[in-house]
Amino acid sequence: MNVTIVNKQTSLKISDKLIEKQIKAILKEEKIKTDEVILHFVDEQTIKNLHLKFFNDPEPTDCITQPIDKPDENETGYHILGEAYICTDVAIKNGKKFKTDSYHELTLYVIHTILHLIGYDDINKEDIKLMRKKENCYLNLFKEKNIFKI
Repeated sequence: MNVTIVNKQTSLKISDKLIEKQIKAILKEEKIKTDEVILHFVDEQTIKNLHLKFFNDPEPTDCITQPIDKPDENETGYHILGEAYICTDVAIKNGKKFKTDSYHELTLYVIHTILHLIGYDDINKEDIKLMRKKENCYLNLFKEKNIFKI
């Protein structure tokens, strides 16, 4: 599986290898097979522009996911799970707000985007509860596997 990481920001150092290990760990646990996942790490202005373009909302957000091929599609061709945009500037701000490390926030966003790409949602209370449970599960798994901080 190919993990394409596009780093278009300068606020935080990103470890492509660690992110790839994290993504592969989630997909293995969830039993999802795909040929490619694409993650863009962007600054606040870029995420604001994308949020406006895709959701008609000019405010910054932590991440935006764009699923491409459904996880359960049994295609014979090349399967791209999806593309995600993660804002490092929001991770830094939320790290301060929630009194946690920026890299903890960033790791959480990586987990969150992959969960969205494989079909989890956070629209209603039950979905949010399940999403948070999965996020915590993967944060703990990453700590166990020593692949926690990006």
